[in-house]
Amino acid sequence: MKIKLIKFKSVKSTNDIAIKLIRKEKVQPTLIFSEIQTKGRGTMGKKWISQKGNLFISIFFEIDQKRINFKQFAILNAFLLRKLLSKFISKKIKIKWPNDLLYKKEKISGILQEVITYNQKNYLIVGIGINTNIVPKNKSFSSTSLKNIVDRKIDNKKILKNIKNNYEKFLIEIKKFSYKKLKKKMIN
Repeated sequence: MKIKLIKFKSVKSTNDIAIKLIRKEKVQPTLIFSEIQTKGRGTMGKKWISQKGNLFISIFFEIDQKRINFKQFAILNAFLLRKLLSKFISKKIKIKWPNDLLYKKEKISGILQEVITYNQKNYLIVGIGINTNIVPKNKSFSSTSLKNIVDRKIDNKKILKNIKNNYEKFLIEIKKFSYKKLKKKMIN
């Protein structure tokens, strides 16, 4: 299933853009990318520090929560992103449930999921921030970047393309397979 790609130089939050698009009835599966977020959001109202040079995206698509629910999507999205990033850095990435990816106990990525209902349909918005080239300064936890791990600049366009391709496959698979089969497939 094709995902539409929309790119911005700067937005307040890619998740906020997704919400606006859904409310304008532009509900085709969409990936929103921005070079900068001025008010990026993390879980529980925390701020996501969004420095230019890192990757900030949101993907949204319609979901059937009777088939795969919100919590199951949180697990699948974490496994999908971990598998994808492991291809780029070939290092052991751990998932800190429910929404962080860590390398040696340092945060490299965060995932913010939201479900909004519009016209009796549920849409999952998956906001993803990846520290690709810059290590954000955060007092509450230790962070690193993919660049620091592999000691070379990371091509955000390459990761963006890979995420888009993987989610296009994922959207087909969520219609075909059960949650258990999808999870097993992503773990291996």
